[in-house]
Amino acid sequence: MRIEPVTPSTPRPVRRPTLTQDLREVAFLHWPVAPERVAGLLPRGIRPDTLDGLTYVGLVSFLMRGAGLGRGPGLPYLGTFCQTNVRLYSVDERGRRGVVFRSLDAARLLPVLAGRLGARLPYVWSSLRLRRHGDVVTYTCRRRPGARGTGSRVALRIGRPIAEPTPLERFLTARWGLHASWYGRTVHLPMEHEPWPLHRADVLELDDGLVPAAGLPPPTGPPVGVLHSPGVSVRFGTPAVLPVRSTCPGQGHP
Repeated sequence: MRIEPVTPSTPRPVRRPTLTQDLREVAFLHWPVAPERVAGLLPRGIRPDTLDGLTYVGLVSFLMRGAGLGRGPGLPYLGTFCQTNVRLYSVDERGRRGVVFRSLDAARLLPVLAGRLGARLPYVWSSLRLRRHGDVVTYTCRRRPGARGTGSRVALRIGRPIAEPTPLERFLTARWGLHASWYGRTVHLPMEHEPWPLHRADVLELDDGLVPAAGLPPPTGPPVGVLHSPGVSVRFGTPAVLPVRSTCPGQGHP
């Protein structure tokens, strides 16, 4: 199997968007993990994507603005809310790289219900807030009662812009698809956006319970590849069911 290269812009433009959204004030925190520790958490036929023998767990927080169906326009109220995702990095049998969401905490109930019932994604209705004071951005997430009460608090100081991302920074951010389980099938949802404008960032505060709550190994050290981006506009294409021929050893069916 030939795996597509990691490129700063999408190799497959989305010509007929099914969903558009702006992501703003995006924080990326990552921890390395052995691929075999997370292989069983991926959809059928999907395996961990690796760089130098390791894969990564991502904690990604942002403000979603103006999400809407098709080409838009987005919804100014229902489509604008804070979100925090826990994600893994994946590759399918066609060699397409992507992400797999283990949890998506969002501050709007209607998008949460639509995501859970329609897309079968692990959305959780939570209380989230994003505050920025100068070059310091703070993200807080508190799950509501009945949703395995836990939360997350991250404060970053935004540093200098990155002219040329490292191979790891590109591997963690240049993702052009989503892999998910959908009513017993595995689907791939393509996405397109401009290259991420990235800044390095320093962690000022980190207290997270979302990663272990998503069934992942608790982080044992500080995050690597800490990044901030002012954001991009994202376009999602049409989901396609993957013809899964076999199940990789150790994989499960979440």
